[in-house]
Amino acid sequence: MQLSFIITLFLPLLSFAQKAEIYQIRTIAFYNLENLFDTKNDSLIYDEDRTPEGKDNWTEERYLAKIEHMSKVISEIGSADNKTAPDIIGVCEVENLDVVEDLIHHENLAKYNYGIIHFDSPDERGIDVALLYKKSAFVPVNFNSHRLLLFNLEGKRDYTRDQLIVQGLLDNEKIYFMVNHWPSRSGGEARSRRFRLEAAKLNKRIIDSVQRQDINAKIISMGDFNDDPIDPSFKKILKVEKNYKNLDSLSLYGPMEKLFKKGRGSLAYRDKWNLFDQLYMTSTLINEERKSYSFWKVGIFTPSYLMDPKGKYEGYPLRTYAGGSYIGGYSDHFPVYLHLIKKQN
Repeated sequence: MQLSFIITLFLPLLSFAQKAEIYQIRTIAFYNLENLFDTKNDSLIYDEDRTPEGKDNWTEERYLAKIEHMSKVISEIGSADNKTAPDIIGVCEVENLDVVEDLIHHENLAKYNYGIIHFDSPDERGIDVALLYKKSAFVPVNFNSHRLLLFNLEGKRDYTRDQLIVQGLLDNEKIYFMVNHWPSRSGGEARSRRFRLEAAKLNKRIIDSVQRQDINAKIISMGDFNDDPIDPSFKKILKVEKNYKNLDSLSLYGPMEKLFKKGRGSLAYRDKWNLFDQLYMTSTLINEERKSYSFWKVGIFTPSYLMDPKGKYEGYPLRTYAGGSYIGGYSDHFPVYLHLIKKQN
């Protein structure tokens, strides 16, 4: 079912005066679910901590509370503008397909009839990325998981998450969604930077391969990149532009850099905000006429219940665990989202 709204928008790309128009809105979101593990011990991965007998005392009760929390958040991302749950959601830090199915079948999300695209990654902890989509809005046509090959200084393989790309039809318009979870900053930002540069190169190769087949392809890449919009992976490898006026036909546009430079972030560490959770896109999604789906605006979803209410970490994302203790929060990341809009006849 399509939902259309009569809305008055401040459209930043339009030069004429503000006026009321009828638009179709579609919301694209990304959320790092912070270790959404089941309670079973999988002998093939390092998940022992997230079991009832493990260090985290990860019980069925705690798992179900986590599902409840994550489903509530997802159902509300971007709803201030769209009055419904997101149409497309990229997620990361999910252990397997089973936990994602538990998530979409929770009563908070079941009515939206989400589909799932998921592949098992070779990550040592067993965490994967996945794409959720409303079956009423999006029809997947083709999808693939691209392996990121990394090696440490001793020449041994460093296993990490694959990069997912999904081609499909959003209300009969062809569009591509990429879901990422790039290597962490474990060991320090500088020491681990080369891994994220390799991840950016893979992202760029995937985008280039799509554009060689279709120069007008619409691509949105989202994820927890473990890098900010101003870091070398985005500026030197992907060459993501913060200003839509600088775009050419093959350029990539990153609307979240402006938020970052205003001090906004999706996670905090040692009194510093980072914007690791991002969405960027091809210039083909910048369209003044809006006869097809085009970028409208981007945001970080920060309702008060997602924030630590007091103490040293007041205002930070309210985590599931803090200092090794279970506090029953949500995630150590805030979700991010963007709206696509299209004029309705």
